[in-house]
Amino acid sequence: MTWDLPTLRSVKPLATLALTAALVLGGAHSRADPNDLPDMGSPAQAALTLEDEYIIGRMMVRGLRDADQILEDPEVSEYINSLGHRLSSLAHDGSQRFNFFMVKDRAVNAFALPGGFIGVNAGLLLETRTESELAGVLAHEIAHVTQRHIARSLANQSRTSLVSTAAMLAAILLGAAAGGDAAMAGVAAAQSLAIQQQISFTRAHEIEADRVGIGILANAGFDPEGMPAFFETMSRRAGSSELQIPEMLRTHPVTSMRIAETRQRAAQMKTTPLPESVSYAITRERLRVLSTPPGEDPRAYYAGVIQNEPDASRPEMYGKALAMMVAGEPAKAAEIFERLRDADPTVLQYHTALGQAQLQAGQGQASLETLRKARELFPRNVAVTVRYAEALMQLGDSKLAHRILLDLFNVVPPTPEQARLTALAANAAGDVADSYYYMSEYHIMSGDLALAMNQLQLALAVPQLTDVQRARFRARLEEVQEAMPKRSRRQASSPNSAG
Repeated sequence: MTWDLPTLRSVKPLATLALTAALVLGGAHSRADPNDLPDMGSPAQAALTLEDEYIIGRMMVRGLRDADQILEDPEVSEYINSLGHRLSSLAHDGSQRFNFFMVKDRAVNAFALPGGFIGVNAGLLLETRTESELAGVLAHEIAHVTQRHIARSLANQSRTSLVSTAAMLAAILLGAAAGGDAAMAGVAAAQSLAIQQQISFTRAHEIEADRVGIGILANAGFDPEGMPAFFETMSRRAGSSELQIPEMLRTHPVTSMRIAETRQRAAQMKTTPLPESVSYAITRERLRVLSTPPGEDPRAYYAGVIQNEPDASRPEMYGKALAMMVAGEPAKAAEIFERLRDADPTVLQYHTALGQAQLQAGQGQASLETLRKARELFPRNVAVTVRYAEALMQLGDSKLAHRILLDLFNVVPPTPEQARLTALAANAAGDVADSYYYMSEYHIMSGDLALAMNQLQLALAVPQLTDVQRARFRARLEEVQEAMPKRSRRQASSPNSAG
C-alpha cells in the first residue's frame, strides 16, 4: 500500500517542533525534552520551507482533531475538498499542496494554517447564500497560503523562536476553534493578546489575498461578485458590541474600502459563471442537521420551512429526511431518500444517505444493494466506498470491506480516520499484521511517530509474515526511526513503551 506521505523523509529537523507544539495542544502521547530541540536560530534567520510549513500545519490539525473539533463526515469532506481543489488547482503555485477540512463550530470563521491546511467552520458555510460566496472565502484563504503570508509573518518575529511561535500559534487556533473555557485558558496562558497580534494578517496581506483570490474565483467558473457579497454580509453582522462580531472579522477585518475594491475588481472580470452545484445546497442542509446543538431536535427547523412537501426543494427534503434519521426515524427517512435517488440518481449523497437509513432501519440486504450499486455508479468515490465498507463490517463481511478500502486508498490518500477504518477492517478480517501497519499509518498522519513506531514493531512480531510484508514493515519502521529525535526514539523502543 503506497499512501502519499512524503513528509517523513524531511521531518527530522522539525520533528521536535511537532512534539513541542503537541504539548501545548494537550497531546498525551508525545514526550519532548529540551535537549532534543535543534538550534534553529531566530525566525528571521530561519528558512521556512514548504515542507517545514506542512509539518507545522499538520501538527496544528492534529491538535484540532485531538480536541474533536474536525467534522469527520465523508460526504461533507468530499464536497469541501472537491470545491477547494477546484480552486487551488488554479492557484499559481504548483509546488503547494492543499488540504481542506470542516470544523464543528457554528461560529462564522475560516482560517488558513501553514502548509496549505484550510479549515472552514460549519457556521460559515451555513451563513453563505450561494456557492460563489463560499468559494470566495476559500479562494481568499488559498491566496493567503500561496502568498505565504503566515511564513512571512513568522519570519518577521525577531524576538521569538520559530518553535515557540508555532506552538503558541497552535494554541490560539485551537482555542479559537474550540471556543471552550479550557481551550481559552490555554490561550490566556500563552499570552493571547500578543500572539493574536502575531497571527492577525496585516492590511497589506488582506488586500493581496483579495486580489489574488478573486482571480482564482473567476478562473474557476464562479461569480466573482461572491467575494464582496459575503464581505458585505459579514459587515452587516458586526454589531456595536464586540461580542457580536463574527470571529472571521477579528482575524480578517473587513472595511468599506475592501468591499469597494473587491466589488470594483469583480466588475472588471469578464466571466460567465458556471451553474451552482447541487452538492452545495445538499452539504448546507447536511451541516445544518449535523451541527444541531445537543438537546435540540433537528426536525424542528424543517417543520417550520417545509409547509408542503411537493413545494419543497430536493435539498430541503434531503435535510428533512436526514433530520428524521438522526432523530430515530430511519425507515421514514429511507422512503424520502429513495424518492430523491430515483428522481436524480446522479447525486451520490442520495445513495449514501439511503444506504445508511436502510442499515439503521434493519434493512441490511437492501442497504448493501443500494451501496453496491452506488459504488458501480461512482467508482472509487471516498464517501460511497466508506459507507459501503461500514455497512459490510456491520453485517459481518469484513473481508470484502477490507478489500474495497484497499482498492480505494491505494489510489486516493485517506484521512487519518479513514486509515483507522482500514485498520479496523483488516483486524476484523483476521489480517492482524496489516491491521497494525495501517494503525501505524494513522499515527503517522496524526503526527504521533512514537505510536507509529510501536505499531510497526507489533506488526513485525506477528508470526508467519510474508517476505513482502516483512520488507514493507521494516522499510516503514526505518523511515519513522529516522524521523524521530534520538531521545524519543529510545523511549519508543523501550519495553515499557508498548501498548
